[in-house]
Amino acid sequence: MSDDVKMFEGSQIRSVWDNEREEWYFSVVDVIGSLTESNNPRDYWYRVKKRMSEEEKSELSTICRQLKLKAPDGKMRLTDVADMQGIFRIIQSVPSPKAEPFKMWLAEVGKERIDEIIDPELTIDRALEGYARKGYSREWI
Repeated sequence: MSDDVKMFEGSQIRSVWDNEREEWYFSVVDVIGSLTESNNPRDYWYRVKKRMSEEEKSELSTICRQLKLKAPDGKMRLTDVADMQGIFRIIQSVPSPKAEPFKMWLAEVGKERIDEIIDPELTIDRALEGYARKGYSREWI
């Protein structure tokens, strides 16, 4: 698995690529924070789960899992994550005008990874662009 931080409208979304399953997992709390702009997205997510019926909670346990992701304090902590399908279902339970743009962003993230699997040169190009954006000189790159 490889960690990555994706950006959606200025919000950091921690993500992990699972090579074995060939799918992305996204931090649920980061997604909630981005959609709601809540000061405490962890608490918001807790309240969403608390409002769920037993059936919904049971379903949630099949779409969410916990993985260690780097927390804001730099430590690796267990975090609720969900694959794309799970994130789409979670988005439905969060009223937000950003829901549709977020769904489009998720689809683009998925498409990028599929394109990179098909053409590995795209991965190299994306890395070079990333270093350039970070201010590294062309010679260093």
